[in-house]
Amino acid sequence: MSTSIENLKSFDPFADTGDDDISQPTNYIHIRIQQRNGRKTLTTVQGLPVEYDQKRILRALKKDFACNGNIVKDEELGEVIQLQGDQRVKVMEFLSTQLNILKKNIKIHGF
Repeated sequence: MSTSIENLKSFDPFADTGDDDISQPTNYIHIRIQQRNGRKTLTTVQGLPVEYDQKRILRALKKDFACNGNIVKDEELGEVIQLQGDQRVKVMEFLSTQLNILKKNIKIHGF
């Protein structure tokens, strides 16, 4: 009487499957929101690739979203674009449609 139970085979669900996706980007574009005073907020965009002109991007964002903004130079983060108000979703749509940046490379943070 030989019985083999197939369900009791050892299976490790956390084992390395070898599906490591090497093509994953390591440099994301981070879109964050910062609370100022009261209801006022700032939207910051960091990690844009160097080949894009940040001044031209800022000018286009300010014109499209009817808000003010500037570029802040930081030692650790490089150049960071700051926009008035909560513009996170609009900035992501702008980057994906106008600059042809993949949405999987854009991370939205906050609330």
